[in-house]
Amino acid sequence: MAEINKSISFDGRDIRLKVGVYAPQAGGSVLIESGDTSVLVTATRSKGREGIDFLPLLVDYEERIYAAGRIPGGFLRREGRAPEKVTLTSRLIDRPMRPLFPDWLRDDIQIVATTMSLDEQVPPDVLAVTGASIATLLAGLPFNGPMAAVRVGLVGDDFIINPTYREVQIGDLDLVVAGTPDGIIMVEAGANQLPEQDIIEAIDFGYEAVLELITAQRELLAELGIGIVQAEKPVTDPTLENFLRDRTTESIKIILGKYEPKGVRDTELDAIKAKAVEEIAALPETDPIKVAAASDSKVVSTLFKGITKKMMRQQVIETGRRVDGRALDEVRPISCFVGVLPKRVHGTGLFNRGLTQVLSACTLGTPGDAQDLGDDLNPENTKRYIHHYNFPPYSVGETRPMRGPGRREIGHGALAERALIPVLPTKDEFPYVLRIVSEVLSSNGSTSMGSVCGSTLALMDAGVPITKPVSGAAMGLIKEGDEVRVLTDIQGIEDFLGDMDFKVAGTDTGITALQMDMKISGLPMVTIAEAINKARPARLHILEKMLAAIDKPREEMSPFAPRLLTFKIEPELIGLVIGPGGKTIKGITEETGAKIDIDDDGTVTVSAVDNEKAKRAIQIVQGLTRRLNEGDVYLGRVTRLIPIGAFVELLPGKEGMIHISQLADHRVGKVEDEVGVGDEVIVKVREIDNKGRVNLTRLNIHPDEAAAARKG
Repeated sequence: MAEINKSISFDGRDIRLKVGVYAPQAGGSVLIESGDTSVLVTATRSKGREGIDFLPLLVDYEERIYAAGRIPGGFLRREGRAPEKVTLTSRLIDRPMRPLFPDWLRDDIQIVATTMSLDEQVPPDVLAVTGASIATLLAGLPFNGPMAAVRVGLVGDDFIINPTYREVQIGDLDLVVAGTPDGIIMVEAGANQLPEQDIIEAIDFGYEAVLELITAQRELLAELGIGIVQAEKPVTDPTLENFLRDRTTESIKIILGKYEPKGVRDTELDAIKAKAVEEIAALPETDPIKVAAASDSKVVSTLFKGITKKMMRQQVIETGRRVDGRALDEVRPISCFVGVLPKRVHGTGLFNRGLTQVLSACTLGTPGDAQDLGDDLNPENTKRYIHHYNFPPYSVGETRPMRGPGRREIGHGALAERALIPVLPTKDEFPYVLRIVSEVLSSNGSTSMGSVCGSTLALMDAGVPITKPVSGAAMGLIKEGDEVRVLTDIQGIEDFLGDMDFKVAGTDTGITALQMDMKISGLPMVTIAEAINKARPARLHILEKMLAAIDKPREEMSPFAPRLLTFKIEPELIGLVIGPGGKTIKGITEETGAKIDIDDDGTVTVSAVDNEKAKRAIQIVQGLTRRLNEGDVYLGRVTRLIPIGAFVELLPGKEGMIHISQLADHRVGKVEDEVGVGDEVIVKVREIDNKGRVNLTRLNIHPDEAAAARKG
């Protein structure tokens, strides 16, 4: 392939495409660049495996530390386990790509995006999403594209396409929108309580830029003489499908129209499928229906799912009622509880919406508990708010091995984290590190938004002074031809068999987080706007139920939560407190039982469950860092004697010496005649010599000075 270079500009920022140079053995590859950020994206296809009944698409985003001119840490000095940000970027690429492949495709497809150079002004993630579309088209894969993505920021009153890290940080919006010629296919956003209309305008603004990138991809393909592959679905014998449809359609329709609980409905549907399987088994071995069913162990389940999907969607379109009997804009029954676990857990919230149940637990930690983000290309080094999400198999009545968190768990935790960050107090207002763990105890749709609601309850139960409570709802979609129905608060079957999962979280003021995924090739802005606007009354309804359980953060924290006390020292004195090899600060911790954290700006945070221990640690640190002045009077303690005088501890870690001639207003024969080890004595700083040695005296101290020293 000949080298082709193409460039497109947004607000003075260029996106450059280079093909025909790198990774010649990959199915398709592109180097996509902006500023000094370079991402190589490849797409490769291999023959499918036997027995696969899904699209085996694998998307991997890779970060190389050399991209930022650094050498990785650790013993091996090479990239290790992928940080969460890398996993989230892999998901960001996967989500708009997956629905654009034909659902019948069974070949293995792998997309690999590697950040090879990083300009810290240009985030690489949206470049990787657009690059995935280009690489896939160049590989000649059947793909309903082109697809492209951009980030939209809001600084002041101005929307910005592909803002820098700094512009995202100081702005009120971080939105990624992906789309195709058919419409918008993915949205992900964090926002600072922005009104719905602002979000709608931002998505529309971003989609205009997406269309420019789609045009650039089409021009690139035209220059290369490559067409977009629109492969036809393989023709299959309809005999088995017709057999199943004839025997199950009416029964499925009756069951879905009875509006029964999920467990009852699932049992009855399973019975219908089992009966059809029995009828097939009773057919002669040479019957075409039985032969077709035997050709693939999963074909009957796949066809039965398709029939159920059609009946469910038809019911929504024709009757305006869903499988549980709700109206399209109706939220399931909600109940909320706080403090459900003993106070050794600092705060808890239990959120129930229908059959979905999430228990969130809040832990208050010290500054030293902040998460170190390790070796990645993210400019942030630590996090003081951490949200983890767990989805055990029992939550859906299944059994499977319990492993570490997967991409889904990481993604849902990140979404809930993003939804709550805008309402958290600043570090100055509330210096604690916060960790929320959301345990999904039962799942029937929208557990990520259940995590947002349960976590808001847990934060308030823990006494965290959030500025506003946050709630969330998941919106769905059924689209049949020109008929479109937006569903409020979707349950599992509506997510599984529907066309959209649009999660919206926010306060009564505005939106804090969005995440939209599609199963079709795109939606127009009018439908997106409808979903966003219909989510607001649902969120406010849910919020009202939450506030009935707890209407504001508790004024008192759990007695088992650490108490944090902060104060400042001069930055140049930090080394004095830490000591050689950390010896001094470790000694203070061992003596008092308190934990001490020191920031580079001299902010000292002392934490302990026992307030007295924290105060003692503060006294020691303040003593170490307090500057002594000539003429100051102290109540000190004699620590040791030498023939020519006595050493006195004035402050923790600070000593001075009283020469024998300064012990009394008469001649002293022996030091021991005047003072002993452990005695408390009133002394004045007589001199601090040029070596920093402190010389003390007991002479010429006014009674008022002595009284003040005794009071401390």
